[in-house]
Amino acid sequence: MLNQNKIWTGLLVGLVLPILGAILIFNIFKLLAALGGASGEGFTPNFRERTSLVIAFALNLFPMNLFRKRRWDLAMRGVVIATTLLAFAWVAYYYLNLF
Repeated sequence: MLNQNKIWTGLLVGLVLPILGAILIFNIFKLLAALGGASGEGFTPNFRERTSLVIAFALNLFPMNLFRKRRWDLAMRGVVIATTLLAFAWVAYYYLNLF
């Protein structure tokens, strides 16, 4: 296996994994809603969307742990940078709904 201890590797993984995770989570909720197993009633506006995105961002914990075990500090730093950028974008987008 090639050593991919580069910041761009971490950035790529840190951006792609949450995007794919969010798509998967949203599709699971659509399927559950179609089957009558999930309802968004009773929650605050955008609750499911906001929470699903936070869960998708948390998926970055897995590659961070993997990179830490391999001692790929630069790749891990890229994942942290990507996660931080996603978190700031999340707060900027949902700021008015939060406060």
